[in-house]
Amino acid sequence: MALADTRFSNRRRKLAAQLAGQRIDAMLVTHLTHVRYLSGFSGSNGGLLLRKDLTATMATDGRYTTQIAEEVPDLKAILGRAVGEELLKTLTGPMRVGYEADYVSVSQLEKLTAAAPSDITLVPVTGVIEDIRLVKDQHELRRLTEIAELANTALTQLIDAGELAAGRTERQVAADLEYRMRTLGSERVSFDTIVASGPNSAKPHHGADDRVIENGDLVTIDFGAHLRGFNSDCTRTFVVGEANDFAKEIYNVVLESQLAGVRAAVPGAKLVDVDAASRTVIEDAGYGEYFVHSTGHGVGLDVHEGPYAAKTGTGELAEGMTLTIEPGIYVPGKGGVRIEDTLIITSGAPQIITQYPKDMREI
Repeated sequence: MALADTRFSNRRRKLAAQLAGQRIDAMLVTHLTHVRYLSGFSGSNGGLLLRKDLTATMATDGRYTTQIAEEVPDLKAILGRAVGEELLKTLTGPMRVGYEADYVSVSQLEKLTAAAPSDITLVPVTGVIEDIRLVKDQHELRRLTEIAELANTALTQLIDAGELAAGRTERQVAADLEYRMRTLGSERVSFDTIVASGPNSAKPHHGADDRVIENGDLVTIDFGAHLRGFNSDCTRTFVVGEANDFAKEIYNVVLESQLAGVRAAVPGAKLVDVDAASRTVIEDAGYGEYFVHSTGHGVGLDVHEGPYAAKTGTGELAEGMTLTIEPGIYVPGKGGVRIEDTLIITSGAPQIITQYPKDMREI
C-alpha cells in the first residue's frame, strides 16, 4: 500500500475506534472536507461508508470515475448521484449507522432514512471526525507551511511593487493580491480577501469595496491561499503615508497583545487562557470594548476549524495543532488594527508559519 493510502487508512482506523464506544457498526461520511480527510478524494460529490471491520466503500457520480480511481485506489467505488443513499443501500442489517448530524439537513436525513434498509438504524454523530483532525500529521503540517509561504510571498510582492498606495481602491488592492497568489500556484483564495482602509478598518470583516485609499489611512489586509485542500490565514495592518498618534497607539497595543497570545500558545495551555493572554493586554490599555471577536482558531482543510481560543473556549492545546493568534482593536469612525499569525504548536515555543514582518510599516 502506498504511503498516502496508509495515511488515510490510519485516519479511518482512528474513526472506527472512536465509534466503537458509541456502539456504531458503520459511519456514513458525506461532508466533503471529511471525505477528503479520510480518503483523499477531492471531487465535489462524494461519500464514504466505513464499517467497524475497517472495510470501506466510496461513492461518487460519473463525472469522477477516473478521478476517484486515481485518488482512492485502495477502496471500491460505486456510482450514483445521491451518494449517501447509494451507500446505505449496500448495507444489510441489523446495524447502527452513524451520520454527520452537523452537516445533514432535515430533508437530507429524510432521504437517507427512506433509502436505508428497514433494519438499519441511523444514529446522529457530532464532533468525532473534527476531534481527530485537531492534531495534524507531518504531511498536513508541510502542506500548511507551503501554502502560508506562498501567500506571504504574494503579500511581499504586492507591497514591494507599490500596489498598496493612496489613490487606489480597496478592490484593486485585493484583486492584485489574489492575482499574485494565483500566479504563485494557489488554486483559489481561502476566503474573500479583506482590504479595509480608513474608517472601514474598524469593521473586522469589511471585505473590499470601491473606497479610495487615502494618505494617513490604516489599511488591514486579511488574506489566505488554498492549495491541495489546505488553507492559509494571515492579517497585517499598514499605514499609508504617515501614522498619526491614534494609529501608533492602537497598533502598539495590538502588537503587544498578539505577541502575548503567541507566547501563551504552548502544549497544555487552556484555550480560554490563550484568549485571556491577548485580551488582557487590550483591556488593560483601555480598549477592551473594541476587541469584538475571539483570539484565534485552527487552520487546516478548513480555514476556520478547531481548536478555538475564545472566552468560551474549551480544551487544551497539544503538539501538532494549529492556531491563529489575531487580536484586534476596532474603533468606529476612527479605524482599526488586526495582526494575525498562524502557528503550529510544538513541544516548545510555537512555530509561526506566516513569516511576514509585524512592526508597524508606513507605506
